[in-house]
Amino acid sequence: MEAVQALLHLDENFDILHRQVIIGGRKASVFAVDGFLTGAVSEKVMEFFYSIQEQDMPKEYSGFLDNFAPFVDIVTIEDQQKFVQFLLSGITCILIEGYQQIIGFDFREYPSRSVDEPEKDKVLRGSRDGFIEALVPNAALVRRRIRDVNLVFQVLSVGRSSKTDVAVVYMKDRVKQGALDEILNRIKKINVDSLTLNKESLAEELFPRSWYNPFPRFKYTERPDTTAACLLEGSVVVMVDNSPAAMILPTSLFSILEDANEYYFPPITGTYLRLTRMLTSVVAVYITPVLLLLLQNPQWVPPSLSFIEIQDPINVPPIIQLLILEFAIDGLKMASINTPNMLTTPLSIVAGIVFGDYTVSSGWFNAEIMLYMSFVAVANYTQSNMELGYALKFFRILLLVLTAWFDLAGFIIGSAVLVLALLFNPVLIGKGYLYPLLPFNGLQLLKRFFRVSLPYSEQHGGNE
Repeated sequence: MEAVQALLHLDENFDILHRQVIIGGRKASVFAVDGFLTGAVSEKVMEFFYSIQEQDMPKEYSGFLDNFAPFVDIVTIEDQQKFVQFLLSGITCILIEGYQQIIGFDFREYPSRSVDEPEKDKVLRGSRDGFIEALVPNAALVRRRIRDVNLVFQVLSVGRSSKTDVAVVYMKDRVKQGALDEILNRIKKINVDSLTLNKESLAEELFPRSWYNPFPRFKYTERPDTTAACLLEGSVVVMVDNSPAAMILPTSLFSILEDANEYYFPPITGTYLRLTRMLTSVVAVYITPVLLLLLQNPQWVPPSLSFIEIQDPINVPPIIQLLILEFAIDGLKMASINTPNMLTTPLSIVAGIVFGDYTVSSGWFNAEIMLYMSFVAVANYTQSNMELGYALKFFRILLLVLTAWFDLAGFIIGSAVLVLALLFNPVLIGKGYLYPLLPFNGLQLLKRFFRVSLPYSEQHGGNE
């Protein structure tokens, strides 16, 4: 017992509870973590144990389990390492004199927020629940949607200090075994002290990225309905404890572009929303570089499009205006995130004044450039994947700089770099980042652009 007390630093840890009790005439020690303990349930169980008479106490541990511990959430612990891991995970552990094994009871109640709709993954129609920072409730949200014995939650522990629970979720009858084995092997080989940043730390260890390619390697979602749909298509989902986002594999650019809203409306409306999102993303990348290219070469502008030219005097070079606005918009985003709720309205008013008439009347910025950058700022919010939005932003800035330096040649070089980044962005598993465009699959490519009805999708084998 002294060794256990020293191991757990009981004299220093205020939240690790330890109590000496008598169960069936034998000395026993109860260990628990205060923040995880459910008082009402644990009191009832301990009250039952106190009522056990000495003559009824079995000699063997197995007999004690059979006669006095007919509970569901019980684990038998046989070594010190497992004891510490289970205890610090919130399991209530009881050591009874005469038994070599330790009995663990799951009385945990996780500190967590309510199951609300994700702020960044909202839908106009459909379910309003979302993942939280606890793995067990998240698993229940998926189980509620897929009541199939083939749905498997395989839990692994990652991190020498954090020992973070990582769940690999898949449909046993639909997943590709080779892809599943690759993911499991990579997770098992991770050797880090802790997953400090949850899913991002896991992603960096699971598949290290090249610093020069910002396109996302994984699709993330905080929606249980999206997760369930991907599982039924044969995908593998990785869920990390303390993170509300699920990582979906395999990933392609087209799957990242998909949004849950498209599937809560009829096919024609879903198709319109999907095409609008894709077109907006492309225009957001090229609208300001094309504007800069035409401003540098006004002879290319036909008379019918003369309205796109800047009519007022240009006091600040357009490239400087565009770059300042690019960074200023991100600065406003960060300011709004860190602004208390009660001050968000004043911040919006000040930002509207500063980036409105004052900037134009002062001569710093031209109205046409403000108009195009306003479209870019709004277009960034059409993407539910923030990582993809920033990747497109980085390439837009690259196009602006190259176009300003090398004119048309720079614009072509920047476009080529963008295409190459998409072509050579590797994936952990799957057929490619641009599948079904490369390698080409006509039927699947049409499904990526046009939302098809459920009966048609079922008849033609769904998504590959």
